[in-house]
Amino acid sequence: MRLFGQACFLTMVLGASGTVTAQEGFGEAEYMNSCAQCHGADGTGSGPMAGYLTTSLPDLTMLSADNGGIFPVERVYEVVDGRADIGPHGSREMPAWGMRYTYDAEARPMIDYAPAPEAQARVRILSLVEYLAGMQK
Repeated sequence: MRLFGQACFLTMVLGASGTVTAQEGFGEAEYMNSCAQCHGADGTGSGPMAGYLTTSLPDLTMLSADNGGIFPVERVYEVVDGRADIGPHGSREMPAWGMRYTYDAEARPMIDYAPAPEAQARVRILSLVEYLAGMQK
């Protein structure tokens, strides 16, 4: 039954009705809500909060170019998720959205009988990763 619920949820989120696609709707909404403040609407690092950070922001439109022409899906997912990107050196200025998305899902499920909060967090992160892949120059 859980698998059926997850399939229904993914179908709804990814736009089975044709009104929202992962890249043109949900992923873009995630980006504008969670990333654009620092990285800018265009992904080049020119967001209004960028000047308040102590580190320089990467140009998110150049991730493929900086990786030999291949979009680094796994690395981007890990950076956004944050829980898998924990190192012993220094602090992390970028928020770890994976845990925040999971907490959001626990507090406010998107639909009745929604899949586990972890699955909801994965959908949000994967939609965001797909949107970022579409921003590449």
